[in-house]
Amino acid sequence: MSVTVFIQGRNGATRWQPGKRWLLLPALLIAAGTGLYQYNAEQFQQQQQSVDNQRVTNEEQKHELIELKDATESQLAMLVTHVAKMQAKLTRLEALGEQVAKNANLDDQFDFSSEVGVGGFSELGSRIELDQLIQDMDKLVSRIENGNAQLSLLETVTTNLHIDNERYISGRPIEKGWLSSHYGLRNDPFNGQRTMHKGIDFAGKEGTNVIATAGGVVTWSGKMFGYGELIEIDHGNGLRTRYGHNKSLSVAVGDVVGKGDTIAKMGSTGRSTGPHVHYEVLRGGQQIDPKKYVYRKAG
Repeated sequence: MSVTVFIQGRNGATRWQPGKRWLLLPALLIAAGTGLYQYNAEQFQQQQQSVDNQRVTNEEQKHELIELKDATESQLAMLVTHVAKMQAKLTRLEALGEQVAKNANLDDQFDFSSEVGVGGFSELGSRIELDQLIQDMDKLVSRIENGNAQLSLLETVTTNLHIDNERYISGRPIEKGWLSSHYGLRNDPFNGQRTMHKGIDFAGKEGTNVIATAGGVVTWSGKMFGYGELIEIDHGNGLRTRYGHNKSLSVAVGDVVGKGDTIAKMGSTGRSTGPHVHYEVLRGGQQIDPKKYVYRKAG
């Protein structure tokens, strides 16, 4: 197929027949336009998909934020409720401390009263003032610390008052048994030499109760060279008692014991020839003859 083109000039029309390359130009232009359109269409689709993805992500993040906000408000509301309950319990404990101090005639020396923190219950969904909640918690911690200090001191004072009535040393350190060795010089049961025996021995059946001869505070509970398992009690005013060679111990260092309380079980630990209690009374750190305390009348 050939195409003839006539070109009008001064001297008349001239015939021009284009080559095959010129015939391909429209097809190339159409193909280029189609390709450009497809490229732009793909770019638009990609941009639209990106926008849609971003919209979905924003919706998911919004939903997560809403859930987080609801959960945080719920937890804060629970925390406010817990703080309010703690405040109520602490108020009751403070009232109890005041009553104990009053019963011991010490109410003028102890003050458990303090400003009650601003607590309260919050409805879920309502706004919770976090700063106010933190302030309430700080006040609660201060009240607890103050109450603990006051109660600890009150316990010490009332205990000492109790000890004043019971620290009068008298009687035997056993419930059942007999005196087997006096205070003073004697023949040592292991080597036969004359030695100083700085206490009184009470023999009996293994496992017999060993009792405190006066109220006081336990200052030693454990092994001591020569004594075996030993209990030492401080009764104040420079007086202490010791109970040696026990099979087992029933009290620990720091325990407050009353007169007649069981503190150990009779045994034969340490430097001993049989079940007995080695009983000592110390004044100013020095052993003295316990006899006058053993046979004195109860105070």
